Amino acid sequence: MRPKLVLFGDSITEESFGEGGWGAALAHHFSRKADVVLRGYSGYNTRWALKVLGRAMEGVCPDGVAPPAAVAVFFGANDASLPDRCSGFQHVPLPEYQSNLRAICAYLRERWSSTVIILITPPPIDEDGRLQDTCGDNSSGLPERTNESAGAYAKACVAVANELGLPVIDIWSKMLQFPDWEKSFLRDGLHFTASGNSVLFDEVVKKLGDEGLSLEALPVDLPYLGDMDPNDPLKSFCD
Repeated sequence: MRPKLVLFGDSITEESFGEGGWGAALAHHFSRKADVVLRGYSGYNTRWALKVLGRAMEGVCPDGVAPPAAVAVFFGANDASLPDRCSGFQHVPLPEYQSNLRAICAYLRERWSSTVIILITPPPIDEDGRLQDTCGDNSSGLPERTNESAGAYAKACVAVANELGLPVIDIWSKMLQFPDWEKSFLRDGLHFTASGNSVLFDEVVKKLGDEGLSLEALPVDLPYLGDMDPNDPLKSFCD
C-alpha cells in the first residue's frame, strides 16, 4: 500500500491543491510513490486545530492500515493576527501557540509513533498587500497582521521543533532571503502566488528527503510500462 503524506494546516494548506499549489505539486511529484492527503482548514488557528484534531485525522489511516509516513503541521498565520484589529478573534497568544503545537505533536506521536512530523512556520506578511485585501483593516489604515508578529511566531515554531527534536521548515526566514518577496511570493500579503507555492514545495521535498522519504527511496506502486515484458505483460503482475 502506498505511504501517505498528510498536510494539516490553515488556508495556505486548504488551497494548496489549487492550480500551482504546493500540495498539488507534491501529489504530482510523488505520483505512483505516495498519496498526499489534504487536511486544510481556512482561517483556523492552533487552538481550533487542536480542538478538531481527532476528527480531522479520521479516515486518514483506518485500523489495520499503516500509519502516515509523514504529517506536515502548518499553522501560525492566524494565531499571529493582532488582537486589537479586525482579525483579533483568530489571535492566539504566543505561549499558547507553542503549547498548542506541542499538544498537536504529542497527539500525532501517540497515535502514530513511526510517523515523521514536520512543523512549518507561518510565512512572512506583506503589510501593504494586506491593506489592499478586503480582509485587511482598511478602516483604521492598519493591517490586521504584521511581518514582525509573523516572525515572532515563526521563531516560536522553530523553538518548539528544536525542543521536540522535530524537523522544521522556516518558510518565514526562507522567503525573506529573496528580493521582492512581498509581491513575488504573496498575492494578498499572506496567501501564496505560484512562485511562493514553488518555494514551499521545494522545501517540503528537501525535508522529506532528509527524513528518508525521497522519491528515490520510495518503492513504485505497480510496474512501470517500460518494465513490462511486451510479449507477456500480465507476468509483471504476478505476486
